[in-house]
Amino acid sequence: MSEKRVTVVEIARAAGVSKSTVSLVLQGSPLVNEATRAKVNAVIRDLGYVYNRGAANLRQSNAKSKIIGIVVNDLTNSFFAELAVGVDMVVQSAGYVQFLSNTGESIDRQREVIASMREHGISGLIVSPARGTEAIDLKPLVASGIPVVVVVRNVPGAKVSSLVSDNRAGSFAAVEHLAALGHRRIAFLGGFPDTAVFAERLEGYRDAMQQAGLDPDRSLVIGSAPSRAGGVDAIDRAMLVPDAPTAALCFNDAVAFGVCDGLRAKRMEPGEDFAVVGFDDVIEAKTAVPALTTVSVDPQGMGRRAAQLLLKQINAGRADAEAIISSVRLMVRQSSGEQSMGLERRVSP
Repeated sequence: MSEKRVTVVEIARAAGVSKSTVSLVLQGSPLVNEATRAKVNAVIRDLGYVYNRGAANLRQSNAKSKIIGIVVNDLTNSFFAELAVGVDMVVQSAGYVQFLSNTGESIDRQREVIASMREHGISGLIVSPARGTEAIDLKPLVASGIPVVVVVRNVPGAKVSSLVSDNRAGSFAAVEHLAALGHRRIAFLGGFPDTAVFAERLEGYRDAMQQAGLDPDRSLVIGSAPSRAGGVDAIDRAMLVPDAPTAALCFNDAVAFGVCDGLRAKRMEPGEDFAVVGFDDVIEAKTAVPALTTVSVDPQGMGRRAAQLLLKQINAGRADAEAIISSVRLMVRQSSGEQSMGLERRVSP
């Protein structure tokens, strides 16, 4: 059940001004003096009022939005571009348009763009949360009855639907593969250690190392920005470790591409002098040289599935939250030293 919406009349009464003055403040009119504007804005914040800009523009309160919001934490990573394409495939065919925004891992920016999307009267939201997002950050959306699907990163305690990949199983399969090729010193490179995804992928790495009878040496776990530049930095540090690694599971494909760049800068060839495995299977993974061995989570497929889950909730009115863990598979290509390309190994959940 949706919470009662705060009205302009209530704001005017609390601020001791007229309804028309509140409307002018909401519209950003220069006709209101700064002291009055500040007083009205303070009341708006205190009462938790959300300006429905779409309704204001259309001048009809019963107009139903056909807008889906999608907020991602790092649009520079092609994974999220592919995810957004997958979402768009589904929502477009259902008659919706997609508003896409990038937070760059900023909680403040995330708060701003979500508030803006609410002003435009979005019907639902798909969000890959910025680092540090907590359940309380999503509570206003839940309270207002806006359907939300969290993807990639879960938010513990949030009463919203979630769709994440089986990170532990994917990492386990990758390390198992590298160990089977004879590698004993296998590094885990990249990613922010304060995220749940990092913790889950690291858990799979450590479990597989132990099962293979290998020492999960802490010095071989090197965090960095989950980007190409972060990959270069991580491999540079890894090669300074005494008894340096001969292979690495990378936090994601962007890191893996950076690791390949860093290796070449050291006159080492990925797939020949050092085995590299990524995580995601973005489009470039198959066409890279060497082709990247990686854990495929099917980003476009994840986007399609998230959109289907969101539309299901929108159509149902207020469906119960669902938690989905999607299966992954290991795509074995040249970067890990395999001669065969395109070998697919399904990972058991």
